[in-house]
Amino acid sequence: MSEASIQAGKPTLFFDLDGTLIDSSVGITRSISYALEQLRHPVPSEQVLRSWIGPALRTSFLPLLGDEQRVEQAVALYLERYSREGWTEHQVYDGVGDMLDAARAAGYRMAVVTAKNENNARKILAHLPFGGYFEDVIGSTVDGRLTHKVDLIAEALRRFGLQAAQCLMIGDRRMDIEGALQHGMGNIGVLWGFGSEQELREAGAQRLAAAPTQLPGLLAA
Repeated sequence: MSEASIQAGKPTLFFDLDGTLIDSSVGITRSISYALEQLRHPVPSEQVLRSWIGPALRTSFLPLLGDEQRVEQAVALYLERYSREGWTEHQVYDGVGDMLDAARAAGYRMAVVTAKNENNARKILAHLPFGGYFEDVIGSTVDGRLTHKVDLIAEALRRFGLQAAQCLMIGDRRMDIEGALQHGMGNIGVLWGFGSEQELREAGAQRLAAAPTQLPGLLAA
């Protein structure tokens, strides 16, 4: 963090990716469907598949497949398709670019903290116009060592050498809010993604942004 940011007391911003910066539903749900089809397992409804966006893949696959070996096969098949084409199947939410421009101009340090595989998250950010704004991308590991948001936040704190009180988690699902609170970290829930207002409030969201244009004002409040 720059000396100016430290003196101003600005938190380092940890942004979730899916449902916060990009609508990645097409690539994710198609890759889940592909994995289940390859395993000859019935594919849940689109509504159910969308609810999988946010939690760790293994968390969602296990109740459905009931066997850790099949779960690992499903994760591998998912990553096979997602790494090949699924990572391109997304769009940036309207207003997110301006939101990040404003945060950058205000001197905030930023990183992405996502349950998405880190290599795929890095590929996505490298192709986005604002990808260079983020100092690091912290994502899940193929071996499952890092997969849950609370552990990903811990890894982000370790890499940046910061305390939780110096950071702010911004995301659209309860995992983002709960992961932040488990570290004693401030948080903002966003309502344009995959989580509902009720979900975020019940998780303990301290503030809510209904649209990207509202976030800079919440940061300054």
